[in-house]
Amino acid sequence: MGERPLVMGIVNLTPDSFFPDSRSPEPARAVERALALQEEGAEILDFGAESTRPGSAPVDPKEEIRRLIPTLKAFRARSGAVVSVDTRKAEVARAALDEGADIVNDIAALSDPGMTALVARTGAGLVLMHMLGEPSTMQESPVYDDCAAQVAEYLRAVAARALAAGVSKDSIILDPGIGFGKTLEHNLDLLKRLYLIVECGYPVLVGLSRKRFIGQISGKPVEKRLAGSLGAACAAWLGGADIIRVHDVAQTKDALALFTACLPEKTQSERAVRAIDEF
Repeated sequence: MGERPLVMGIVNLTPDSFFPDSRSPEPARAVERALALQEEGAEILDFGAESTRPGSAPVDPKEEIRRLIPTLKAFRARSGAVVSVDTRKAEVARAALDEGADIVNDIAALSDPGMTALVARTGAGLVLMHMLGEPSTMQESPVYDDCAAQVAEYLRAVAARALAAGVSKDSIILDPGIGFGKTLEHNLDLLKRLYLIVECGYPVLVGLSRKRFIGQISGKPVEKRLAGSLGAACAAWLGGADIIRVHDVAQTKDALALFTACLPEKTQSERAVRAIDEF
C-alpha cells in the first residue's frame, strides 16, 4: 500500500459475465489475458469462474474447478504474479490455493463454513465483501436504513469472526460490494462515505469497473463505460481505497497516476495523514 492503490486485473473464466469483452472461458485465451494485464501493470490478477452479476445462477463447485484449475496451472507455469481467486466456495478456494493462488476473494464473506479454517490454515489473503442476499435476487429490492454505516458494521463483524477463528489480521481486506444488493443511491453513499469502511482498520478493495451505476449516471452501455469507471476509480482512491479491481488496467493506472500528480498538496497531505492514522 503506497501513494497509489494497487490495481487488480479481472480475468473472467466464464461464458456469461456482465461485460462480454472480459470473458475468457478458454484456458489459453485466459492466460494470455492475464499476462497482458500483468504487462499493463496489474499488481494482482483476479481469476473468477462463476459469474455473480445480478440475476446469475450459482455454478456447481466441480464446474467452477473445471473452468479454473487448468488456467491457473498454465498461468503459474509462466508467471509468479500475485493471484487472487474470486470464489465463495471453500472447495474451489482449496483447489486454487493448491495451484499457487495467494488470495481468496470471497464475495459471500465466509458464508461457506469451511472458508475460515482454510484461510487460517494456509495463511492466504482474504477479501471479505458485503453482499445483500444472493446474486440471483440481490437487486430486486435492496433496502437499508443507513447503507454505508450498515455495510461497515457488517464488515467489521465478519472480520472479527475471521480473527477469532485464527485468520491473521494482516490477511484481511474489506470490500463494500458496490452493486451487490445496492441501488444507485446506495453505491454513491458507499463511495462518498468510504471512510466508514476504512475506519474498520483493514485495507479496502473497491470493485466498480463498468458496473450498472456508472451507466445509470452516464447513460452509457457497458462497453462505453470506461471513462466513467476511471472517474469512479479516482474517487474511490481519494476516499481511501487501497486496491481497485478493474477490467481496464493500463487506462486505470494512467488515470490514477495523473490524478494523484495533479492533486493539490493539501489534499495529498490530508489523505496521507488519514492513511497513517488508519493503518
